[in-house]
Amino acid sequence: MTPAADQRGVALRLGVAQTLAWATTYYLPALVAPVVVADLRADPALIYGAFSLALLIAGLAAPRTGRLIEQWGGRPVLLASSGCIATGLALLGLLPGLAGWFAGWVVLGLGMALGLYEAAFATLGVLYGRAARRSITLVTLVAGFASTVGWPLTAMLLPMIGWRGTCLAYAGVNLLLVLPLYLLVPRAARPAEATDPAAAAPAEVPLPADWVRRSFRLLAVFFTLRAIISATLSVHLIALLGGLGLSVGAAVAAAALQGPSQVGGRLLEFTLGKAAHPLRVARLGGVLLPAGALLLVLAGPAAAVPFVMLYGASNGIMTISRGAVPLALFGARGYPVLMGRLAMPILLAQAAAPAVTAPLVAGLPALAVLGLAGALAAVALACLLPLRAAPGP
Repeated sequence: MTPAADQRGVALRLGVAQTLAWATTYYLPALVAPVVVADLRADPALIYGAFSLALLIAGLAAPRTGRLIEQWGGRPVLLASSGCIATGLALLGLLPGLAGWFAGWVVLGLGMALGLYEAAFATLGVLYGRAARRSITLVTLVAGFASTVGWPLTAMLLPMIGWRGTCLAYAGVNLLLVLPLYLLVPRAARPAEATDPAAAAPAEVPLPADWVRRSFRLLAVFFTLRAIISATLSVHLIALLGGLGLSVGAAVAAAALQGPSQVGGRLLEFTLGKAAHPLRVARLGGVLLPAGALLLVLAGPAAAVPFVMLYGASNGIMTISRGAVPLALFGARGYPVLMGRLAMPILLAQAAAPAVTAPLVAGLPALAVLGLAGALAAVALACLLPLRAAPGP
């Protein structure tokens, strides 16, 4: 098997594992939480708050995860994530009451820190250096179907075996399917020269510290602002589309276009964008959401579907950019640690944004909220514009 084919195989296996990991963690509360609220007779804010706590824990643990991958490689960390996620899901299924629900999500937060996108990207960066960009894109292409797989499967299992049985079944999925896929990840970090002799050379040159700090801060602000928008709209998008005047059915149908549009954005990066610098692709993805919001403000509810499609495509490209842009700018040296540091504000924003922005969503007209989302995305885009490749030695 050629090195390129081997690299594709690793990316595909990681993509399938990521699909299952995301489906059984991040996308779990959407259908399970309402059932848990009714079963435990608990305050919905507490049930959803446990998920926010998990994201908070994942954010705080992300830098440490990056250091672990830098030190030991990605394989043992990903294996640990599979066991941790399975344990958290088993706790959800077995422990009684609200305390058991929170205990499960505390463990799941650690598992998500160890095993979702940033950890997978860091693993590929350690293995393939700057040549990992295509692999990162391939992982996100496959894992883009996590909600497409997870939500229908959860909806099928809930009436059959209940929410506790579903959590236990998903624990089995992580042990029996995800863990073996991670066992197939190469054990030792291979130098980038194994796939692209020229790729690793720039990473051997120390980068100017001031440039690194400035560029990292701009990237962190960009991705954090985008995380605030995506976390808010992930919760409120259907209600906001309804606020534009769409019927419930039309709002759901329009919102459902987000997933295919995300995959479309990733396909665009994988095909047409492969020859472009990742920073240029990120700027293209960054401009799509402000453009969609402007179209919505100008055309009103008639532009709801184009807005959702542009928003979805933008999000799809952003997922790839979170892994590809730091790798292109800073190189493979220290990449896992950098990804961990970058993940922390993103995950913290995802944990806090839905609750923090809820009063804004409730108090303003839907068109104003979506317009503000576009304006915030434009502010985020402004952070990308000054970024340039590292200055020469």
